[in-house]
Amino acid sequence: MSPRIPGFDYQRVRVADDVSLRVAVAGSGSPVVLLHGLPQTHLMWRHVAADHTVICPDLRGYGDSDKPVAVDENVYSKRIMAADIVTVARSFGHDRFALAGHDRGALVAVRAGLDHPEAVTHLACLDVLPTLDMWEVMHGVSAAVGFHLYLMAQPPGLPEALIGASPDVFFGHLLDTWLQDPAAIPADLREVYLAASRAAVPSIVADCRASATVDIEHDRADRAAGTVLPMPTTVLQQDWGSALGFDAAARWRAWAPELRHETVGCGHFMAEEAPTTVIAALRELVRR
Repeated sequence: MSPRIPGFDYQRVRVADDVSLRVAVAGSGSPVVLLHGLPQTHLMWRHVAADHTVICPDLRGYGDSDKPVAVDENVYSKRIMAADIVTVARSFGHDRFALAGHDRGALVAVRAGLDHPEAVTHLACLDVLPTLDMWEVMHGVSAAVGFHLYLMAQPPGLPEALIGASPDVFFGHLLDTWLQDPAAIPADLREVYLAASRAAVPSIVADCRASATVDIEHDRADRAAGTVLPMPTTVLQQDWGSALGFDAAARWRAWAPELRHETVGCGHFMAEEAPTTVIAALRELVRR
């Protein structure tokens, strides 16, 4: 089992007939669910998980949660993963909750907000664009920053073999190049993240492959229908817009009319590099 966040209770929650998630829970009051990104686990929230009733699962396919075989793209669609999170919250008695996600977890959070607006009261997304927009803004050599997405979008077999041949190099590269402050992820925790990712190559690839297939279909359908995120939404983001040539706030506002968008100066792993900024943003969000 992975290390634990001190003071948290750990449980397994069944979200489907063959899938259970490992979930860390602490605190009291109104619920906030925190979703981790790649290549991490729920431990990325260890500096942020302080206020409210805090629920931190390992996503399906990650950490100590179950990793079902991806018989098709739907197994790791953000729609299915979002439904997992709604089930987790309800298992603790919460039909409505605030939701924050980072990286892959933010994509799950967006889909939860679109599919379950009756459940998600507030939404925070850290350092992503919605899936469809992500693919639309990457062009030419500037898209090299997302090389891992293109690799894992390939048909089953090739990316699993390439990444599986040297997973620590692959996932270590993501950790090292996306991190501005190396001290934010100390060596022992870096190894925890690498070990968790090493053990989850097929499911991590399946999660990312879904974002090049079925997740795009779901986003396109919502865009065509004019479906938006009705809840107060906060986005914290590096200045990818100026780097890649797009208006990040405008992209987000098309999905989230009640948007507050902030550009931050830290690296990608902001919950670990700038936790006070993230905590302040989440506290402000839940007051809206």
